[in-house]
Amino acid sequence: MVSAVALGSVSAQTFPAKPVRIVTAQAGGGTDFVSRIIAQGLTETLKQPVVVDNRGGNVSIVADLVAKAAPDGHTLLVYAATFWVLPLMQAVSYDPMRDFAPITLATSAPNMLVVHPSLPVKTVREFVVLAKARPGTLNYGGSTAGSSTHLAVELLKSMAGIDLVRVPYKGQGPMFTALMSGEIQLTITSGAALLPHVKAGRMRALAVTSAKPSNMFPGIPTIAATVPGYESETVFAVLAPAATPATVIKLLQRNIADILNRPDVKEKLFAAGNEVVASTPEYLASTMKADMVRLGKVIRAAGIRAE
Repeated sequence: MVSAVALGSVSAQTFPAKPVRIVTAQAGGGTDFVSRIIAQGLTETLKQPVVVDNRGGNVSIVADLVAKAAPDGHTLLVYAATFWVLPLMQAVSYDPMRDFAPITLATSAPNMLVVHPSLPVKTVREFVVLAKARPGTLNYGGSTAGSSTHLAVELLKSMAGIDLVRVPYKGQGPMFTALMSGEIQLTITSGAALLPHVKAGRMRALAVTSAKPSNMFPGIPTIAATVPGYESETVFAVLAPAATPATVIKLLQRNIADILNRPDVKEKLFAAGNEVVASTPEYLASTMKADMVRLGKVIRAAGIRAE
């Protein structure tokens, strides 16, 4: 328990004065997984229950709920980059930069560019050459419009100057089946989900999407090595309502970073395809701003609207 003196601007009480709520996406996904790891750790360190409040549907519902909560650190948001990308594709009731106080970029998960084994390419450079020679003839699997999978390929198209055709699928299962059957030629999605198929020879991995080579996928180069500046990872961030006292933000960031960097927690996250970042609030804010600028250009140029 942190004393009132240590918290300064909320000196009228200790923090937390009551259970803390982490509002996040529906149960069962990667966001929920990261949320529960953080909640379990904070319950131990803060000496108050930290509960995960799963909300299905559009992220705008979740974000709006947190934005309107009391700015005292007792209501937090854990979400993927969809939270700050969605406003670029549709009207929402919140502003990700104005209405929230960044706490930490908790984890990142490298995605992977894979192709059907019959495609005569083994490197990103060969793939770009082939795509330029056959504009509009290579199909890629994408999920919901504006999803991380969709935007990862659209970003590659924009930066590499190639023309690929999106074929939407409802979920990874149908998309993977389509890729393995040759119905589509490529996709970019979770490296952890793709790796078993790559090892079995059902898909060919060309590169990972992280800016630097990933320890999770040793020996697989980055797209950025061929297309400088390319980066597209699945990240999970923790934020609080705007005007939450800086002392509370600092306390939460320090505690969450300590939890994420525990050897057993890092191992559990790594096994699920996540690498610990545990950034400062300032780093998360700069990541959000840079993402919105970079992806905003792609979204406007491609005319992408959220489904």
